[in-house]
Amino acid sequence: MERFAYDNKIVKYFLIATVTWGVVGMLVGLLAAFQIYIPDLNLGLPFTTFGRIRPLHTNAVIFAFVGNAIFMGVYYSSQRLLKTRMFSDALSWINFWGWQLIILAAALTLPTGHTQAKEYAELEWPIDIAIAIVWVAFGVNLIGTIIRRRVQHMYVALWFYIASFVTVAVLHIVNSLSVPVSFLKSYSIYAGVQDALVQWWYGHNAVAFFLTTPYLGLMYYFLVKAANRPVYSYKLSIVHFWTLIFIYIWAGPHHLLYTALPGWAQALGTIFSVMLIAPSWGGMVNGLLTLRGAWDRVREEPVLKFFVVAVTAYGMATFEGPMLSLKNVNAISHYTDWTIAHVHVGALGWNGFLTFGMLYWLVPKMWNTQLYSKKLANAHFWIGTLGIIFYALPMYVAALTQALMWKEFNADGLLQYPNFLQTVKQIIPMYVLRSIGGSLYFIGLFMMIYNLIKTAKMGKFVANEEAEAPALIKDSHAEGREFWHRPLERKPVLFTGLALIAILIGGIIEFIPTFLIKSNIPTIESVKPLTALELEGRDIYIREGCYNCHSQMIRPFRSETERYGEYSKAGEFVYDHPFQWGSKRTGPDLAREGGKNPNSWHFIHMYDPTLTSAGSIMPAYKWMITDDLNTSDLKSKIKALRAVGVPYPEGYEDQAEEDLKRQSKDIADNLMQDKKVQQIAAMEGINSLDNKEIVAMIAYLQRLGRDISGDTSSHKYLPILSVKTQNE
Repeated sequence: MERFAYDNKIVKYFLIATVTWGVVGMLVGLLAAFQIYIPDLNLGLPFTTFGRIRPLHTNAVIFAFVGNAIFMGVYYSSQRLLKTRMFSDALSWINFWGWQLIILAAALTLPTGHTQAKEYAELEWPIDIAIAIVWVAFGVNLIGTIIRRRVQHMYVALWFYIASFVTVAVLHIVNSLSVPVSFLKSYSIYAGVQDALVQWWYGHNAVAFFLTTPYLGLMYYFLVKAANRPVYSYKLSIVHFWTLIFIYIWAGPHHLLYTALPGWAQALGTIFSVMLIAPSWGGMVNGLLTLRGAWDRVREEPVLKFFVVAVTAYGMATFEGPMLSLKNVNAISHYTDWTIAHVHVGALGWNGFLTFGMLYWLVPKMWNTQLYSKKLANAHFWIGTLGIIFYALPMYVAALTQALMWKEFNADGLLQYPNFLQTVKQIIPMYVLRSIGGSLYFIGLFMMIYNLIKTAKMGKFVANEEAEAPALIKDSHAEGREFWHRPLERKPVLFTGLALIAILIGGIIEFIPTFLIKSNIPTIESVKPLTALELEGRDIYIREGCYNCHSQMIRPFRSETERYGEYSKAGEFVYDHPFQWGSKRTGPDLAREGGKNPNSWHFIHMYDPTLTSAGSIMPAYKWMITDDLNTSDLKSKIKALRAVGVPYPEGYEDQAEEDLKRQSKDIADNLMQDKKVQQIAAMEGINSLDNKEIVAMIAYLQRLGRDISGDTSSHKYLPILSVKTQNE
């Protein structure tokens, strides 16, 4: 027997971080839930608008709360499954402090508008590099621990940990490739359709391999330990694991149905999404049937209650996902609050409740005591469950209301509700109910924190838990009689390589035709790059998070073409780095916004949306009117975009500033002809609008969709583009 000690200290630190960032992430989410129908809660500040804090909420909940919970669970369970201390204490602490610094960097950069505007991948390039380094440190520590194990076979939970590590590394690196402009500004190397495909290959699989597969590994350990029952089926675990990681990676295009993505890619996404039901439900069944014979304990033990609802929520979400990938269902659900409901059933139910169950189980174990109050934990369970119901159900009602109102025609063949704001006003009561549900869930979090603190005070923390186990002995005589998968479980490096191959196949098959076959993304001769002023306006649009509420993708439905204009084509987006198709319409689509309203309308709308749209829930952006446009990075932006394929001619960066000033002056002069604009400018003490951010924003909004309609009015502010460059 060999004596050693488990490292509980690193688990404790990740536990504290999980709870702390959980409070922060959910508080920001709760603020956003109230902001959506009470615009005054945006506080009139640039840093606290919905558009900026919404990505802060998603990053805090996904990478701070769930991310720390993953590390907490993996570090605790891996040591015990492998009968050894972690490979390197130093790597453990690099993982911990590196991850916390990354979260802090996100908390500082996202509210200040430094974003790449890609769902779940908003963080800028220096932080992306830090994420890759810290993640590799975690992976080396995990694989190193597996290699020096004292147990011959790798338990099923470890399979999921390995797959999560390799896949997240690949996803993050491929999707984050960009050309830096400055320390906190970059442009994606991908454009338009290609960028959309890569992003949702990443976005869908970030949910799959960060929010799902590591948590399945945690389920296979913590649920089994809490129930004190063996896993229901070892063979089902094998089928569940390999089919899940192979199929999941193909499903990303189902986020882009009815868009400008090539039809064959959409079809692949749908086919593999439907296939996902089988392995996903295989995992759910394996989890729930592990509790066979322990249902009496479920009624008594709050930990098991949390686990049961978590696994059930996983089953619900993984049934709903494939259903939403059917084109006839997606035609109704996409861009509505259905997506919000679907995501939060998984986040609040699966990730949240499994984390709560883990915390309730871990703290008594590591502090060598009993849970302070099962009654309080049970109360937390019920108030949390009620919170999920109050959150999700109103969003389903809101989604159906949105979809039906958007598609409704009257007897004359005209849109019944042509004004988008009519829909918004109709669903505000649903937003109110959602915020109540979020509040209940948040209250439950504090009930848990109190319970855990009292539990810890009752016991004494064991930083280094003494253990002993025999040295690893390889029984070569047994190998020939084992189930075929068992020999593979003895070879972690080979296992990791096979998992990597399994997840690469789908991505490679989807990417190669999209990137190499030109006919998949045909160009349109009238589509030109943005002018220098429009480029600055687009960056302001991204900075303010406008993409969180507005899409730029008109689907080929009569209801959408009647409302917004001609449906979107792939060739329109060849110069968009990154793409701006959006995933939710809290406001109307902007793909054909150019020319619909005069410049003065946009100016007044940004200053106070209620002046142009009575009852609007959009926040005001008054700082755009008072803040000067910063063009210090304009030359670097032109160079970076040229490097990723935008056909600005060599040397244009030296001329761009003059072109920007010409266009800015023309728009500013036009604005000052409007009396209301004059009044606002006078109130704000502004003599000239020539160099204000609002002018750049208006220039960008007025450009949207005009090339495709043949309106070339803004092309006079562009340099002469060579025919060769255009063809390229």
